[in-house]
Amino acid sequence: MSTHDNLSQTDGNKENQTNILDDTSDKLIIDTAPTDNTQNESISTEVAENTQAEEKSTAPVEVSDTTTENSPSTDQSVTPDIESEDIKTENEVVPKDETTPDSIQNEMDHAVAKDSEDETKLERHNIEKKDYHSMSKEELIKELAHLIKNEKIQAIKEHVEEIKNEFNDKFNEEVEQKKDEFLADGGDIIDFYYSTPLKKEFNSVYFDYKEKRNAYYQNLKKDLQANLQKRLDLIEELKGLLSLEENITSTYNHFKEIKEKWHNAGAIPRDKYNTVWNTYHHHTENFYDFLHLNREFRDLDFKHNLEQKLKIIERATELAQETDVNRAFRELQILHKMWKEDLGPVGKEYREPIWEKFSALTKQIHENRQQHFKELDKVYEKNLELKQEIIAKIIETGADHPKNHSGWQQKIKEIESLREEFFKAGKVPIHVNEETWSAFKSAVREFNRNKNTFYKGLKKDQFDNLNKKLELIKIAEDNKDSDDFSVTTPLMKKIQSDWKKIGHVPRKDSDKIWKQFKTACNYYFDRIHAERNEANKEELASYERKQQHIDALKSITLSGDVKADLATIKENISVWKTLGRVPYNKKNIETDYNKILDNLFGQLNLSRQETEMVKYENKLNSLSNQTDDRALKNEQNFIRKKIDEVKGEIRQLENNLQFFKHAKDDNPMVLEVQKNITKHKDNLEVWKEKLKKIKQL
Repeated sequence: MSTHDNLSQTDGNKENQTNILDDTSDKLIIDTAPTDNTQNESISTEVAENTQAEEKSTAPVEVSDTTTENSPSTDQSVTPDIESEDIKTENEVVPKDETTPDSIQNEMDHAVAKDSEDETKLERHNIEKKDYHSMSKEELIKELAHLIKNEKIQAIKEHVEEIKNEFNDKFNEEVEQKKDEFLADGGDIIDFYYSTPLKKEFNSVYFDYKEKRNAYYQNLKKDLQANLQKRLDLIEELKGLLSLEENITSTYNHFKEIKEKWHNAGAIPRDKYNTVWNTYHHHTENFYDFLHLNREFRDLDFKHNLEQKLKIIERATELAQETDVNRAFRELQILHKMWKEDLGPVGKEYREPIWEKFSALTKQIHENRQQHFKELDKVYEKNLELKQEIIAKIIETGADHPKNHSGWQQKIKEIESLREEFFKAGKVPIHVNEETWSAFKSAVREFNRNKNTFYKGLKKDQFDNLNKKLELIKIAEDNKDSDDFSVTTPLMKKIQSDWKKIGHVPRKDSDKIWKQFKTACNYYFDRIHAERNEANKEELASYERKQQHIDALKSITLSGDVKADLATIKENISVWKTLGRVPYNKKNIETDYNKILDNLFGQLNLSRQETEMVKYENKLNSLSNQTDDRALKNEQNFIRKKIDEVKGEIRQLENNLQFFKHAKDDNPMVLEVQKNITKHKDNLEVWKEKLKKIKQL
């Protein structure tokens, strides 16, 4: 074996990690994936099985990172509608208590075993944390679908659970509101049921997540078991080397092949790691004892192992001077894993000296890290004082209860500002972390309770306002057909004025009752306008001209030349536009005219969009001839709503396609959905073109 062979990678289980020996400089180079220095790896301190020390006289002083640095998972925003109830515990980074070399060794053994199985811890830290509480239900569904599609399924559990909790909180609050309304209307609680398309959509996306996650862990379990079996087979093969009847060179080459296969065998279950490694190490040493019969091979291997371990010591010396203690610690773990797994024994005369040197450097790095955490404690104490001041301000701010909506909105902004200050204040000592976090949650929760109590009362006022406006609607509808204009007109104007003075009503009823009231009032005043216009001779003359034009149009025979026939129809439409406005009570003539046009267009081989736009130009002309622009505004609002409805249908259909993502392309249901999507997209283009036309007016 060459003395300049590269030091092999550590079991292939650490993503984005390469261990390379630079042969030209004899320096150990360890490249690790970039990590956020504010995030420390969380490594359990559970004591694993005691491992057999590679060096027979001394165990290394190895350390394990037992700290966590997880900020609260999501900021809880304060809104008039949602109470911040679920705020997760804020774990702080604290120094680990001093431990004995044996306990540190046990922790390191467990850490190495955990690292062999866990390949995602760095990835979890790199996923952006968002303020899920401030998102709407639609945004939460979109974010959940984005995570499932774009991130590794094993790395998003914490994010998914936060999104699920936030969505359920918002939906449950909506359910409670609907339940209160249902009971207020005299409903029986046993008959109450409430669901929404959004809830069903969320359940569907969350089900996709669970399926993908279960599939991942099932495959991972299979892979770990398969790798375990590979390693057990290699151990059996290693044991068999001692009984092979072949020359020592062939046996030694066979041993090197087993070592290479072992290195590439992959991760195994964490609970089997130490037992399997100890067994492998035991039979490796048996082989070296066997190899003692041929000193040339043994000494060559000892020499190579010594060179590589000296390079590890050289790198550990550099890490002892590293200012980033967390980075130094993470790399130290890698060095211990390389020392333990990748390299075999050295000559007896070197074993204790190099091990004592490596252990001393390990202890020094550990002490540097402990000193770093002691300095952090001083910062955390200052952070604690600041957070306690912020909590006191939240309590003081929440103690004053405004009497109106604008006052509560101002309070909400103040609380939100204090919350942001709290999260920016930094971490506090671990022994008061839970207490501080609970005090913060209690203060915010108390504010939210008072705020929600106010808005529940406000909703009661809105229901009272609703009843008042319903009474005005009844008056308007009872008098809309009245012919006593001198008496009814002042009454209609009065109820319009009263309407404006009444406060807000529940949002779900607002548009509906306004349309009812507006329709009744418009109907009455349109009748007045129609009566006034009845005497208008010009409008009657226009009506006569349009009637004659219709009669002439009925006798038109198309030639069959689409271009020429279209020009003829458009010419007739242009003439129609010049014939003037008809009396209000004669407006149905426009419908008659459009029916004739529909018949003529039906005889042409035009696209649906072309036909629709030619006809729509005629409709716009009719609307633009009216005395005010109210009709045009109503038409514009109608088109906008149609565009929104069509877009909604398209989104729903596209979401439905997700349920058939594993179906074949010729599946009848898939084809039907795709056909409907195309149809709605065509409709959308027509409505957009109509909106463009009406905007030009």
